[in-house]
Amino acid sequence: MSYRNLAACVADLERHGQLVRIDAEIDPHLELAAIQRRAFAAKAPALLFTRVRGSRFPLLGNLFGTRERLHFLFRHSLRAVEGVLAAKADPAAALRRPLRSLALTPALLHMLPRMRRNGPAPVMAHACRVSDLPRLVSWPRDGGPFITLPLVYSEDPARPGPDAANLGMYRVQLGGNDYADDEVGLHYQIHRGIGVHHAAALERGQALPVHVFVGGPPALTVAAVMPLPEGLSELRFAGLLGGRRADMARVPGLPLPVLAEADFCLSGYILPQTKPEGPFGDHVGYYSLRHDFPVLRVTGVHHRPGAIWPFTVVGRPPQEDTVFGDFIHELTGALVPQVFEGIRDVHAVDAAGVHPLLLAVGSERYTPYEARRRPRELLTAALHLLGTTQTALAKYVLLAAHEDAPGLSARDVMGFLRHLLERTHFDRDLHFLTRANVDTLDYTGYGLHEGSRLIWTAAGEAVRRLGLGPDDFGDLPALPDGFGDPHCAGPGLLVLRGPRHSLDRNEPDPRMEELAQALSRWPQREAFPLVTVCDDAAFGAASPDNWLWTAFTRSDPATDIYGANGHTHARHWSCEAPLVLDARLKPFHAPPLEEDPATIRRVEALAGPGGPLRGLLG
Repeated sequence: MSYRNLAACVADLERHGQLVRIDAEIDPHLELAAIQRRAFAAKAPALLFTRVRGSRFPLLGNLFGTRERLHFLFRHSLRAVEGVLAAKADPAAALRRPLRSLALTPALLHMLPRMRRNGPAPVMAHACRVSDLPRLVSWPRDGGPFITLPLVYSEDPARPGPDAANLGMYRVQLGGNDYADDEVGLHYQIHRGIGVHHAAALERGQALPVHVFVGGPPALTVAAVMPLPEGLSELRFAGLLGGRRADMARVPGLPLPVLAEADFCLSGYILPQTKPEGPFGDHVGYYSLRHDFPVLRVTGVHHRPGAIWPFTVVGRPPQEDTVFGDFIHELTGALVPQVFEGIRDVHAVDAAGVHPLLLAVGSERYTPYEARRRPRELLTAALHLLGTTQTALAKYVLLAAHEDAPGLSARDVMGFLRHLLERTHFDRDLHFLTRANVDTLDYTGYGLHEGSRLIWTAAGEAVRRLGLGPDDFGDLPALPDGFGDPHCAGPGLLVLRGPRHSLDRNEPDPRMEELAQALSRWPQREAFPLVTVCDDAAFGAASPDNWLWTAFTRSDPATDIYGANGHTHARHWSCEAPLVLDARLKPFHAPPLEEDPATIRRVEALAGPGGPLRGLLG
């Protein structure tokens, strides 16, 4: 089924038993978000909340909560999507099968946005105010209510029209801070399409008109988060995925077309000045703090008859956006070699917050005549990854050679890390980029948007055998005061508790240097070549996800990596095993997300015996 709008999607899900209506009154302040987190963890159906306190609109949660539901939503178009993307990945194969390619013609026609000629756009049927919109607050320290599934539409001032448009998901703050009644915060991070449009408008001395849509066919939401190949717009992909052309309309008085079948439309333009936005509990598992970001002056708010407000909640992975990531990989995996020369497989690790850790399997073919393979082509591929699409925001980029293990997968995270650690030469395989642009949400570096990157490559035969557990620790050397409580987080991974960090931003910690030198005298140091220091070693080693989240979201490569006998030669830093990673929380880091205990008790009561959420939250 191709959904014309969100109401059609809701009806289809309900008809097939994949949506439950919740008629009890639910508070949008923290309570709704706590329910969503538990509904996702329990693989619950989609939930339509019909009585949300203070809102005249129903709210839809957990729409994309399971892989199976995503496949159900796009069950009639997925094969065509896979066919089109496969043809893009391997045009020669498509030419060899002309009849199969011909069968894709209807799907290709769906990629052409359609401009309505007759009748008004449903999304413009009713007017309201910003204050009438649902006031969803997800985490206790959030700076106000946010739109969590916004579809932000802008056009290139130099090339107006849908073909050069951007439809992105950039968070929108509806209230709080210093916003006037007709202003909302528009937080877009670096390396985003709307930034190019905004820069072009500023150069021309023009205001940038923007629409913020909420709702509409679910294909629009998926398209807005897709890292699409160059030349494939979000609107075109939404038509392909949804099995229906994106329905647009020109509205008198508005400089941009509207998505006719969206549920809500906030129209406006970006002001020349910025205002503080945030804090906001984000998908890395911490708050992104209050910073100056663009402001959208809202000139009109409209909604369709029977409008539904879809929402999600982000936080420490896994959350609902994890399903998006898996779905994106499923659809675009075949395109990886075409987009990234020399790369066979790539994986932004969700458990580590996505951007902090990127794993890739690449080719190493530059010097096949050498007796011992070493990373050469992998370095070229790493620089390509850091210069293209959303992989450009990766902080730790780890690459291994396909030739050493043809079955190696970047999605087998712990297997990949084991392979890498077995082969790493710490005197040659670590390459730092300092004072680099980093993800806006990462507070481990020198300041907002600025930190360091590490390219870590490995190729050739294994040079060490990894320890598999505490029985392989042997006798640890005497450690400096405050360090201890050793745990094993996986093959070759030692986790230690460290003393509380109290130094200023990016100041080297002499105690970590002392620790690295003490570990240089450890007989088992080659068996555990990566040592992570954190505030709670038992927590950090309790599961692979805990270790990944702690190690890579709480460290900056250039500041927080130490090593046995570390030294610099010809501007290249090297060391001996073990490499020591300082993953303690620092005073300048953003605080991790924690739920409100009173809210948890209320939600548990709603899910208890006789409650309206009984059986839905696990």
